[in-house]
Amino acid sequence: MSKRPFDPKTDRIVTVTLDPNTITSVNPDEVHEWRVAVYDLVDANQFYPARVAARGPYALHLSIVHNHIVLDVRDPETFKPIAAHYLSLTPFRSLIRDYFRIRESYYEAIRSASTYQIEAVDMGRRGLHNQAAQLLIERLENKLVMDLETARRLFTLICAVQPYAARVYEGEGELPTVLFVCAMNSVRSPIAAALARRNFPGRLVARSAGVRSGKADHFVYQVMDEVGIDMSVHTPHTMDELMASHFDIIITLADEAKDAVEARGLEASITAHWPTPDPSEIEGTRDAVLEAYRGLRDALDTRLRGNLGPMIAQVVKG
Repeated sequence: MSKRPFDPKTDRIVTVTLDPNTITSVNPDEVHEWRVAVYDLVDANQFYPARVAARGPYALHLSIVHNHIVLDVRDPETFKPIAAHYLSLTPFRSLIRDYFRIRESYYEAIRSASTYQIEAVDMGRRGLHNQAAQLLIERLENKLVMDLETARRLFTLICAVQPYAARVYEGEGELPTVLFVCAMNSVRSPIAAALARRNFPGRLVARSAGVRSGKADHFVYQVMDEVGIDMSVHTPHTMDELMASHFDIIITLADEAKDAVEARGLEASITAHWPTPDPSEIEGTRDAVLEAYRGLRDALDTRLRGNLGPMIAQVVKG
């Protein structure tokens, strides 16, 4: 398949998000490394999915399923799926290991080595990056098209996230699965899922979805960042994208979500309906809107702390 020239206006990634269920860390240094790698990739790249009619620019959502990085290409405005590819990590294992070894050598050289030694280590680092980038391009041939520099930056991001991945797969895991559903998976359900993960670490797998596709909400980013939760990694998902039809607990946060869950035939050992106002519908000043978002966040936090624990215990007991 012949490659067409890159169009700088459309053939680029403008948003990168990480799946908070499979890429997890509470270490601020690790999260900072992810953010730097994401920033560098978004800042300069040439990229497009092969064999699709959709035109860019694109959003890229990364998750980890078993031994694969999932490269999920979406529309950056609606987050509707465009193309998704599973990239096996096995061919990259030795390169990833060498990446961290050479990186540490480079940092050590900067602190104490001569200029000549620093240049030698840096040359090895660049050579490794080029080798990994070329392998990435080859493994994604006829799937995702990118130039060498974009592949270098994508490899850096893969290295940044994969050592800290929580490879949780609902179909095989023993943790209770909780699904939160609202209208567009932009505000209420992703906030609830994020708070559930924080309040019950290691005790559940929390997912969220919407009846229809929504957009990323920057007010959500701000009010969740205030309580130490990074929501910039969230990508809105619809119920049509759910891989499972049974969850241990389903909590709906909007009337249309409750109706949609019933109509779709999703099953759960425990279901609950928590009608929750949508703060995105509030009109007024920016401060007034932010207060509405904070009110939603705090109300959900209180309700989760008081109610989700007993639900989890009930599911675990069977």
